[in-house]
Amino acid sequence: MKQSTKKHRPAKFWPVVGFATLAGMRSMSAPAFLSHYLSRQPHAGLDGSRLRFLQKPATATVLKVLAVGEMVADKLPGTPDRIAPPVLLGRLLSGALVGAAWYRARHGSALSGGVVGGLTAVAATFVSYALRTGISEESGVPVALVGVGEDALVLAGGAALLSGQRPAHGAWRPL
Repeated sequence: MKQSTKKHRPAKFWPVVGFATLAGMRSMSAPAFLSHYLSRQPHAGLDGSRLRFLQKPATATVLKVLAVGEMVADKLPGTPDRIAPPVLLGRLLSGALVGAAWYRARHGSALSGGVVGGLTAVAATFVSYALRTGISEESGVPVALVGVGEDALVLAGGAALLSGQRPAHGAWRPL
């Protein structure tokens, strides 16, 4: 049987889809989770990159505060819908950021990761908006309360993404 000569490389695509889906649901959650991970597990692929700021503990802290603030602001009556153009752009950029950083951290193309992340975030924005408003309309539950359930899903999804990642040196340990 012929042995493969391809070098095994860590997965890039599916984790980006996961992080970017979070960005489509809560724009600041994906960068917060990724920065949390990278601040504890720095990757050489980001050395010399403009994206290396995501590996700094201070960046992780600021992004976590912003993510919590977004979860609170999301429930306020004057908050625009996530599909409003400026808000949608923010989610696209958030998805692109996490995609670019993830790919670059694994010595891949930041541009490719950014495209995958941005497109996934936009798709997730429209799907999550339709689900949230649809659940609210069908059940009669206020949209803000459905948003609390969405927050729980984002937190669980982010934790699941992080728990599935192995440190660069190969030994798994929980964060």
